[in-house]
Amino acid sequence: MKHLSMQVYGLVQGVGFRYSVLQVAVELDITGTVQNEMDGSVTIEAEGEEMKLYTFLQKIRESPSPFARVKTVDYDFSDNLKNYKKFSVTG
Repeated sequence: MKHLSMQVYGLVQGVGFRYSVLQVAVELDITGTVQNEMDGSVTIEAEGEEMKLYTFLQKIRESPSPFARVKTVDYDFSDNLKNYKKFSVTG
């Protein structure tokens, strides 16, 4: 199990992006959170099997929402697990 933190920039608010992220996370059996930030970006905290997290990252880069436009994704993998029980949309 690994932890993946992401900051997603582009047109990612007000276009259904967070709920598309939730759908992808559920499909890949990933837990964590996704939330909007005041600067217009979206923060994602995700945990799961390492290969599934790489797939998740790729899907986020490609934008799971047809209305969103992902410009940049800053990310970091770590072993510091927060032990989320499910994936949820917050903020």
